[in-house]
Amino acid sequence: MSGSRTQDTRLERLQRRWGRSLGAQIGRRWATGGTALLALLGGIFLGQNLSSILLLKLTGGRPMVVLAIVITHELLVRIRTRAVSDLPNLGWVVADNVRVGVVFALVLEAFKLGS
Repeated sequence: MSGSRTQDTRLERLQRRWGRSLGAQIGRRWATGGTALLALLGGIFLGQNLSSILLLKLTGGRPMVVLAIVITHELLVRIRTRAVSDLPNLGWVVADNVRVGVVFALVLEAFKLGS
């Protein structure tokens, strides 16, 4: 059995694409991975502050904050899909991780309020 190559199936292409995306997230150097991790943690911190401070300060309260966050996230996703074709650079990785961190913090806050 020489050369165990995999067939070029949709699942194999999906796994390769996810592998490249994960490789771009982690990066080749420790500084890139550290920056991506700090961006994720910073997004969680930002999301916690958005949910606790802005909900009390803005008129309209919760619906206005949630609407602003959803619009901001949708704009970032639309811009990213048009700007980045294959592998994102570090700036887009940081923006994605901050976005994911904010969403995680807001969902966690919703679960805390619901229980």
